[in-house]
Amino acid sequence: MISFRARLIRFVSKQYFKRITPDRDVHELRERWNPLGARLPDLPGIDVRKTSIAGIDCDWLVPRGCEDAPILYYLHGGAYLMGSPLTHRRLLSVIAREAGVRALLPDYRLSPEHRFPAALEDSRRVYDALVAGGENAPMAIGGDSAGGNLAAATLLSLRDAGKPLPAAAVLLSPWLDLAAGGESHRSMNGIDPWFRTEHMPAIAANFCDPDEVTNPLISPVYANADGLPPTLIQVGEREILRSDSERFADSIRSAGGEATLETWPGMWHVFQFFVGRMPESDRAIRNIAGFLASKLETQAAATERAA
Repeated sequence: MISFRARLIRFVSKQYFKRITPDRDVHELRERWNPLGARLPDLPGIDVRKTSIAGIDCDWLVPRGCEDAPILYYLHGGAYLMGSPLTHRRLLSVIAREAGVRALLPDYRLSPEHRFPAALEDSRRVYDALVAGGENAPMAIGGDSAGGNLAAATLLSLRDAGKPLPAAAVLLSPWLDLAAGGESHRSMNGIDPWFRTEHMPAIAANFCDPDEVTNPLISPVYANADGLPPTLIQVGEREILRSDSERFADSIRSAGGEATLETWPGMWHVFQFFVGRMPESDRAIRNIAGFLASKLETQAAATERAA
């Protein structure tokens, strides 16, 4: 049974998302969504540092005492239409503090002005620049929703190019099938408090052409998942995107990899966003922190042995 606070937030947020439909102008959507991040106070003990990497604006979130800590390279969500490091600063500050990592959030290009593969190009440029710049700290990659898609696509692109991969991946409610082919797109339609399956093709059309939706770098559920790092996936039970997570976890395991899938009863899309406001989000963040600490410590120990 979920908490009373979670039930209340689910109800209130459902009313808000009833007004977010595909026929709304993208600039209006951004005007509604992006300023929300500015209303959240910065987390005490977190140093926010703005920088540019490979020509792309980024935010570093560095907890006190973590100057040389491992890195979480995180790609924000927002359907590839909206969102920024600012909208996700609070969430990532909590994760960074709990896990003892530095978080890096790039402000990648958005659609429809910049369609596929612009976001992937930006993500690769920042990641490659980090590695080429001598950043030797253990690293994980993460993302939520469309950012989870972009994180998975970045891993696939790195693997196919023969590049070193991060030690781990964390995906929160990842949007991994732009073709909306999973079972939950039917079973959870009308139950998901935020999204409707019939809206997904119009949203995806902002990002790519309809005949591209099964490209593995656009919809990673169609990819060969061989060689991907240990991956933690958290998804809400009531999401239409739930089967995206289930299928991707199955693909990683079938390829011999490690995938931990957490399906949270009664939860919805990126419920972790409400950390500090309901207990389920707080527990989910603690799980993320534990996973990152374990995998990044393992990589650090392996690097020491190799040296």
